[in-house]
Amino acid sequence: MVKEVAKKLAWLGHDGFRIDAAKTIYFDPYQISGGPKADLILITHDHFDHCSPEDVVKIQQPKTVIVTEKVAAKKFKGDVRIVKPGDSIRVHEVKVEAVPSYNVDKDFHPKKNSWLGFIVDVEGVRVYHAGDTDFIPEMKEFKVDIALLPVSGTYVMTADQAIRAALAIKPKLAIPMHYGAIVGDDKDAEKFKKALEGKVDVLILSKS
Repeated sequence: MVKEVAKKLAWLGHDGFRIDAAKTIYFDPYQISGGPKADLILITHDHFDHCSPEDVVKIQQPKTVIVTEKVAAKKFKGDVRIVKPGDSIRVHEVKVEAVPSYNVDKDFHPKKNSWLGFIVDVEGVRVYHAGDTDFIPEMKEFKVDIALLPVSGTYVMTADQAIRAALAIKPKLAIPMHYGAIVGDDKDAEKFKKALEGKVDVLILSKS
């Protein structure tokens, strides 16, 4: 099932993804030209490159539910639901778990802000979007099948730290993100993949 769900994942650039399953799910859409209308939009935090109201309206429809943290929530209209790390909700029959996402050696994403990563259940496959985070202790407790992990450094994990995170999480598949837009480039993704050969399967997606 992991391979089947992976085929339904589209990388939109930076931290943006879309899952084309029974429900259309977006994570952090940013600088998109449009796309299928969303059933569910998950916003990790209120930084402009993750929380982009002008991109959300391109894919929003009356039944779209936006799930995010309390500061980002103020920037959206419609059905907006606020969560914090540790919360679990069900939206359009999709189970969504909010998990911590924060920096440990820099101050861009403080733990006290209660910003988010998400774990969603898609056709029995648990997909983890890490948000803007470093390698944090909580990751060792996550039970996930597909992990979308930042690799660029500067604001998030470096590729080396993301490798350690992948080894701790032990997903069946890891997909690098947070490169090729504001910081980071293809070399970060390639380093991540090469270091995990024989340990964790890595899929580098082309931007959709």
